[in-house]
Amino acid sequence: MAFSQNDVSISGYIRDASNGEDLIGATVYVEQLKTGTISNAFGFYALNIKPGFYTITVKFLGYQTQQITLSADSKITYNFRLEPSSETIGEIVVSTEAINQNIVGTEMGTFKLNPKIIKAIPVLFGEQDVLKTIQLMPGVSSAGEGSTGFFVRGGQADHNLVLLDDAPVFNPSHLLGFFSVFNSDAINDVKLYKGGVPANFGGRASSVLDVHQREGNSERFQASGGIGLISSRLTLEGPLGNNGSSFLLSGRRTYADLFLLFSKNEQIKNSQLYFYDLNLKSHIELGQNDRLYLSGYLGRDILSASSFGFNWGNRVGTLRWMHVFSPKLFSNTSLIFNDYDYTTSADLDFAFDLKAGIIGRTFKQRFTYYHNPNNTWSFGAELNQYVFKPGSLELISLDNEKQTFSVSEKQGLESAAYLANEQKIGTRLSLSYGVRLSNFTRHGPSNEFNFDTKGELMDTVSYVEGEWYSPYWNIEPRLSVNFVFNEFTSIKAGYNRMAQYIHLLQNATAGTPVDFWIPSSPNVKPQVADQVSVGVFRNFDVHRYQFSIEGYYKTMQNQIDYRTGAELLLNEMVESELLYGIGKAYGAEFLLEKKEGQLTGWIAYTLARSLKQIDGINKGNWYPARQDRIHDLSVVAIYQLNPKWTFSGTWVYYTGNAVTFPAGKYIIEGNVASLFTERNGYRMPDYHRLDLAATWLLKQNERFKSELSFSVYNAYARKNPYSFIFSEDEENPGQTKSTMVYLFSAIPSISWNFKF
Repeated sequence: MAFSQNDVSISGYIRDASNGEDLIGATVYVEQLKTGTISNAFGFYALNIKPGFYTITVKFLGYQTQQITLSADSKITYNFRLEPSSETIGEIVVSTEAINQNIVGTEMGTFKLNPKIIKAIPVLFGEQDVLKTIQLMPGVSSAGEGSTGFFVRGGQADHNLVLLDDAPVFNPSHLLGFFSVFNSDAINDVKLYKGGVPANFGGRASSVLDVHQREGNSERFQASGGIGLISSRLTLEGPLGNNGSSFLLSGRRTYADLFLLFSKNEQIKNSQLYFYDLNLKSHIELGQNDRLYLSGYLGRDILSASSFGFNWGNRVGTLRWMHVFSPKLFSNTSLIFNDYDYTTSADLDFAFDLKAGIIGRTFKQRFTYYHNPNNTWSFGAELNQYVFKPGSLELISLDNEKQTFSVSEKQGLESAAYLANEQKIGTRLSLSYGVRLSNFTRHGPSNEFNFDTKGELMDTVSYVEGEWYSPYWNIEPRLSVNFVFNEFTSIKAGYNRMAQYIHLLQNATAGTPVDFWIPSSPNVKPQVADQVSVGVFRNFDVHRYQFSIEGYYKTMQNQIDYRTGAELLLNEMVESELLYGIGKAYGAEFLLEKKEGQLTGWIAYTLARSLKQIDGINKGNWYPARQDRIHDLSVVAIYQLNPKWTFSGTWVYYTGNAVTFPAGKYIIEGNVASLFTERNGYRMPDYHRLDLAATWLLKQNERFKSELSFSVYNAYARKNPYSFIFSEDEENPGQTKSTMVYLFSAIPSISWNFKF
């Protein structure tokens, strides 16, 4: 439909009638035109159509369909309020979009999670978890046993941009990776982009996990929460005034440390082991065209024993102003602050405190222009200022003498501008295309060290305060194409380039608090990933079953690995310990979902490889990356027996991680040392696990809901290896023995959840 001066606009918000929450991704369909749109991240929709009489239908899974007929002869503002469906069965769904959005939408390599599905999945210690749930989807693999760390399509853990209300979260894990920072009670919408990443996202080389918090109930005050074996949580929400404004405050704390008080061992009794987090969000209606949002997150982990301790956490805040200039032009302005820091301490023959972290300050300006039903433009810009704190160490000797060692702070500025369009060409062809121009520049004061290929220092260059240097530029095109054969079948293809300017150096693979970030520099070039993908999407039985096959091939430049025996902590010249090269990842992803009925769920299988080629490692030959996972299979089933009982189960299987084991040993000056040959040349045993859960609804009415959740993690007590320890065999001197370490056997849990 071409744009005309005679077009009229229809716009407004789509919200939950029971609590006033925005509904993201609701379908708005114009019957006479056989076209429509979906609501954005603020529940806002806009249509530009010719004058006339129209029937408009709004759908959102889990809610009653609403339909209106109106005469469009001038600008119309119409807000929809959808009633939650009274049916319980069939309400648990993976996606909150149109029933065949997987066919007609241009997005591929993308999926959304409804909080209802997150709460139905059995997980470790009964703690519902966003990051554990996305690991059950194709193309996403776990970093290890019980870990919230994840890899996407062969990328590294730091290649994932994790956003909470538009704010980057540098470390999204609690308790050394066993829990995530996302409290499911505070989550409204979760979307993961594996491919076809929109141009408004950037800064990471692999994926984007976009998480939005709930805004709170604008209709009435409400409290909800749960009490479990190791943690409890409480959420308070309600209206602010009578104009539709609202707030939400949610808190969570584990109390495993309270059980330590019963120990007879004084050292254990005086230990601490817990985490807490607080989520805040409020929105203020400033009129029909303006909203102000304030959201924040504060989380902290405390792990301390008699002689050592860890203390780490995130602080994240977003102030956002949403403004509707007209039904065609929509604006979103954000100021963001995020801070991640950690402290490691010990008190042995001497005491020390090791501190490090990273601070980010961001400004984002985004616009959306609804040109006509066939073209939606988006454009904007952002600035990210980083302060990198690689580490400072304070030593206190027995005679109370203090010494301080520190690695100098580093600063950088990342900026970007983008332009994109979602376009429909006829009834079968849809395009989503755009380009992002990004830049990263360092500034002083700073000393930069230049090294040769062996890591030997060649010279040092000093930059004074305010002096800019080492600029990098990247043009990042994005394209997705969808051809719809009919309402049940489509084929999609896509390409995207993504540049990453900050890099995580990891002392271990599980996402420990002592990992730290470094910026691109004259030595460390930005990581750049190019990915092409193609997929076939097919629905069966009136969209009850959805099947897809997606294939991808990704090339990665300036990949980072470490020299053998690399020293990372408190190393002013840490870049001398790094090696650089290229990477590639390719694979096929299969997904079969059952969307409706008493039995819902999915089967996800990924066949993939992730390889690196780096000078100085494995003689320059290709070798498996840490995240190389050949086979990855997940089976998820959710069965609603009746309105009172819901049962669920997951079974996962994947190829063992690529690891480096000693191939032999040698003696130097009477000391035995391990001989390492091929990097990642060995495999851990294959991993598999069954988790089971059941939910018993005790009581539910308009004012009160109470339920019990039971779960068993690792139901058949599989001893999946976490690591191997190599030591000399005492019974056979001169020989080496290996000892397998595993973390979990079968772990039952129970929790009580309530809402009133």
